Amino acid sequence: MLPRCLRAVRAAANAAGVDVHVVVVLDSCTDGSEAVVMATRPLGQTTDVIHIDETNVGAARAAGCDLLLARYGVPGWWLATTDADSAVGPLWLRKQLRYARSGYDAVAGTVTVDDWTSFGDEAQRAYRLRYSQRWGHRHVHGANLGFRADAYVQAGGFAALPTDEDVALVAAFTATGRRIAWADDVPVVTSSRRVGRAPGGMSRLLTALPAAHL
Repeated sequence: MLPRCLRAVRAAANAAGVDVHVVVVLDSCTDGSEAVVMATRPLGQTTDVIHIDETNVGAARAAGCDLLLARYGVPGWWLATTDADSAVGPLWLRKQLRYARSGYDAVAGTVTVDDWTSFGDEAQRAYRLRYSQRWGHRHVHGANLGFRADAYVQAGGFAALPTDEDVALVAAFTATGRRIAWADDVPVVTSSRRVGRAPGGMSRLLTALPAAHL
């Protein structure tokens, strides 16, 4: 799934209308991920690949943000995160920046599942009942999140949590009085896989659906 993710990030970077620095964080990877990334570069005007050995999604996201903050500082910068099993839209960054110019400090977008063929009708109905695809939805996905660098620093950054690091960050945004756009117009396509690296992530939600297995 990584090639799809990287192609999508590159398209979004090209359409952003500003210089984009992409950081790919490989956390405890023992597969061919690095070779895939190197074959796809460049992803933005600048691309960095970093390795960590934490097996922790919060630590991975924090490592990517830390590199950018150390290089560029805080004022005026916008950070955005996605996942290797997801594909952002070509206007993903452009639309987030539009919200930023409108005064929002963060954008929490929705996700759409890429393939329902291995799920029964009951599971799909249950998902549609639980998941809102409208403005003000209140879903939080690290696969579709953007925020001002100063808001991120004030909130304490991503905590080294094995899951829900994105939820914790958005909660910190709220606690510090930041304005969040619960947007329905910047969806990200994500995998329907039942086994994920974050124990409480999207894969767990899908597996917990009634009659999730055909």
